[in-house]
Amino acid sequence: MTSSDSGSGSGSGTSERPVAWPARLAWAALGAFLLFWAVFEGVKHGGWSIPMAVLGILVPDLSFLLGAGSGPRERGQMPPRMVGVYNLLHRPLIPLVLLVALSFAPTPNTTVAAPFTFGLAWLGHICVDRVLGHGLRRPDGRPR
Repeated sequence: MTSSDSGSGSGSGTSERPVAWPARLAWAALGAFLLFWAVFEGVKHGGWSIPMAVLGILVPDLSFLLGAGSGPRERGQMPPRMVGVYNLLHRPLIPLVLLVALSFAPTPNTTVAAPFTFGLAWLGHICVDRVLGHGLRRPDGRPR
């Protein structure tokens, strides 16, 4: 067995490159900070901020509903029809743009508190996924 044959076992001859521990540590620190901040904002503002924080944690994984009822797959492989939505919802840029836009919104703090908390929780979810090794997916549903 050559070094290119060892790895994911997908038969493609390529091996998956694990995320280095310093990167995981950075994702973990950022994720903990963002989720703590989301809880802080939810408690501080109350009202819609709390359900929006919960929704922000859940939204990235709602793409799994697109795979409901799909046939059997290899372990860790998603149905191809859910990959596009999954990858879109697991890109840090989208909630980051939301947070920046809401930070400069000319409306009162209480108006943007709930969507801002949503963005914090969404970005925190993405960070936790990166720590656990759940990154973006290839078109065939396998991890990148």
